[in-house]
Order: sequence, then C-alpha cells, then structure tokens
Amino acid sequence: MAMIKVVYERCKSCGYCVKFCPKNVLEIGTKVNSKGYEYVEPVRQDDCIGCAICGRICPDGAIEVYK
Repeated sequence: MAMIKVVYERCKSCGYCVKFCPKNVLEIGTKVNSKGYEYVEPVRQDDCIGCAICGRICPDGAIEVYK
C-alpha cells in the first residue's frame, strides 16, 4: 500500500499534483501554512497506487511517496 506525505510548509498550492494524479487522491485543502498558502492534502489515501507522479511534478519538492 502506498502512502503520500506532504511537507505542508513547502506547498504553495500550485495544483499540479491535484491535476495530474490519475486517482484523484489529492485536493487543495482549507488549512493554511505559515506562508499563507492553502496546502494540498491526501484526502483519498487508500486510492493511491504509488505512481509518484505527484512527487515528480511538484516544483517545490513538497510531496514524498512511499510504497
């Protein structure tokens, strides 16, 4: 089973990971980090297939995927 970890302080809610996730695991949340961005959260963790597209596409290296 795959697991997604988001480093919330690095996220600036660009939305690339949300757009390119084939299983719609991620969503931009309503909580705000210290920089004022609503960060991404893995809302459907059980649907993650571990493809790591989200981690590769993130320009800020805010997402780590573990298998």
